[in-house]
Amino acid sequence: MAVSTKSSPPPPRRRRWNSLQAREARLAWALVLPTALIVFGLVLFPAIFSIWISFCDVTLKNLGDVFHAPFVGLKNYQGVINDFAFEWQGFQSWGAAVTSVVYSFAATILTVALGLVASLLLNRPFKGRGIARALFLFPYVAPIVSVAFVWRWILDPRPSGVLNDVLMRLGLIDLPQAYLATRGLALVLVIIFEAWRYFPFAMLMILARLQALDATLYEAAEVDGATTLQKFWYVTLPELRYVLGSIFLLRLMWTFNKFDDIWLLTGGGYGTNVLPVLTYQFSFKSFNFGKGAANAMLLLLILLVFLIAYVRIVMRDTEEA
Repeated sequence: MAVSTKSSPPPPRRRRWNSLQAREARLAWALVLPTALIVFGLVLFPAIFSIWISFCDVTLKNLGDVFHAPFVGLKNYQGVINDFAFEWQGFQSWGAAVTSVVYSFAATILTVALGLVASLLLNRPFKGRGIARALFLFPYVAPIVSVAFVWRWILDPRPSGVLNDVLMRLGLIDLPQAYLATRGLALVLVIIFEAWRYFPFAMLMILARLQALDATLYEAAEVDGATTLQKFWYVTLPELRYVLGSIFLLRLMWTFNKFDDIWLLTGGGYGTNVLPVLTYQFSFKSFNFGKGAANAMLLLLILLVFLIAYVRIVMRDTEEA
């Protein structure tokens, strides 16, 4: 009697494990896993940890045993709202939340306006346009520490400060002025600094859209007798509305979350204390990490409002277009 030498086929589960699709899936997970671990360790875990300690009393006393910190509920949030963040004493003194809103909206509007003007200028052909575009990018690509200290040198309150020296030589002022130490003026100056530093970002986005516009639109407008201002109002602006909306909301969210610009210029003093700076002050000056985390969560909630507005307004309009 002959004995068959054929081996029995592998079980279905083993066949699926060794299939090409399963091997590709395992390779994909192996490639994604390092990045996933980094994102979890550097982004997700700190975010979840911040939410947790915002409901706990975490100070230097129990920092070594933070996982057993006493739970205090909404006490940290009440302290932030009642003490500093949302205080209001008229237009002469307001809290960090109002300052953040004023600073973010004013700086964003000025950033978009400067970017629009710069893009319109650089969209026209002229000699040295490439060099001009490179120079316009300098504020955006230069290190923040360098440009901040240059501005502080220009606005130095001593007579040796650049602005004070020029104005005193011209006879416009008699004594040196402390520009960054004057309430109201300091906020205006950090708004101007923010707009000057980030208008190249808006300029690049707008310029890319301008160069993609159909030239026949302007030719038709010229045939109809439209002036330069009319072509800008009825042709250019409608074509730029989506990119302008995207830039405005993105820059608004980024500016609202900015810490380094204001901290390097004023340290959050003289009416420039915003929520990100307040988070640092709670955590690393008062060493009340629970209150600092609560302030950060309030900042996150406000940013979520901006994010929802961005998704519902800009993204929906882009899809409909």
